[in-house]
Amino acid sequence: MSMDLLVRLPDPEEIKKKYPASEKVKEIKAQRDKEIADVFTGKSNKFLLIIGPCSADKEEPVIDYISRLVPVQEQVKDKILIIPRIYTNKPRTTGEGYKGMIHQPDPTKHEDMLEGLIKVRQLHLHAIEQTGFTCADEMLYPENDRYLSDLLSYVAVGARSVEDQQHRLTASGLDIPVGMKNPTSGTMSVMLNSIRAAQASHTFIYRGWETHTSGNPLAHAILRGAVNKHGETIPNYHYEDLSLLYELYCKQELQNKAVIVDTNHSNSGKKYLEQVRIANEILHSRRHSKDLEGFVKGLMIESYIEDGSQSTDDAVYGKSITDPCLGWEKTEKLIYSLADQL
Repeated sequence: MSMDLLVRLPDPEEIKKKYPASEKVKEIKAQRDKEIADVFTGKSNKFLLIIGPCSADKEEPVIDYISRLVPVQEQVKDKILIIPRIYTNKPRTTGEGYKGMIHQPDPTKHEDMLEGLIKVRQLHLHAIEQTGFTCADEMLYPENDRYLSDLLSYVAVGARSVEDQQHRLTASGLDIPVGMKNPTSGTMSVMLNSIRAAQASHTFIYRGWETHTSGNPLAHAILRGAVNKHGETIPNYHYEDLSLLYELYCKQELQNKAVIVDTNHSNSGKKYLEQVRIANEILHSRRHSKDLEGFVKGLMIESYIEDGSQSTDDAVYGKSITDPCLGWEKTEKLIYSLADQL
C-alpha cells in the first residue's frame, strides 16, 4: 500500500491567468450573482431551477444542452431563474468506470489531470461566453474550488461530503450560494449543522495557507431524500418534510431561510421520470402554505438531451453516463408547466 506523488499541478491562480475570464464574462457573473443572491435574501420572488446533466462528461453535448435553455429562459424570465448544472467533479458513486471530468476529461481514456483542469475551466468559460449562463458545480474536492471560483454562481455540497469539516469551512469563504444536501442517512440536524458552520467565520488551513473566512450567509439546505439501513430510499420532499425543516430552521439562528429540493436521487428512487410528478407536488405544497412559498426557493433537476443513462462504453450523444436524466423534450415541457403554476 502506498500513495505516490506523481506531478505537482499548477496553482489555481496560474490556471486563471492562462485561461482568464474576459471583462464580459466578469460582468455577466456579477449580474447573475446578484440576481441569484436576491432570491435567497428574499429581494426577488423568482423560482430557481438548478438543472442539467447528472455529470458533465463532454463539452459539445453539455454546451448544446445549455444553449437549448437560453430561449426557454427568455420565455420564463419573469418567474424562473435557470442555473445550469455543469457538474465536472461528479464521478460514479464508487469512482469505478468514471471519476469525473477533472480526473477523466475523456470518459473512454485516462488522460492527465492537468488536461482535466484546463478542460473543466474552458467548459465553464465557454458556457458563459456562448450562452450568458453562469452555472453550478459540485464541490466534491474543496481544494479544487479556486480553479473555478471566478466563474461559478452556485455550488452544491453532496450528501457524502456534507459532514466533512473541510467542505463546511471552505463553503464559509465563498461569496455565492452553497447548497448543503442532507446526508444519505437523511438526518436534518447534520445538514443544519453544516449550514451553521458555513455561515460562520473560520480560520483554518487551506491549500497550505492559514486562511480566514468571513462566513457565507447564502449557505442553505438541499433535500435529496435518504437511504435506510436496508438500502431502501426514503423521500423527503413531501409537505410534512418541508414543514418540519422550516420549523427546525426557525428554531436556529440561521440567516436567509431557504431550501432547494432535489427531485432525483433518493427522492425519486433514481426513477428519473418521477421528477416531473415530484416537481409538481412541491409547487402544490408552496401554494398550500405561505411559509413554504417563501422558504422553498427552487428545484434541482437532473436533465440532459436524451432520456435515461448509458455506460461509458456506449456513445449516445447527450445521454448521461452516471445517474439517469430527464430528456430534453420532457424537460422543456416541465419548465413551461412550472412557470404556468408560479
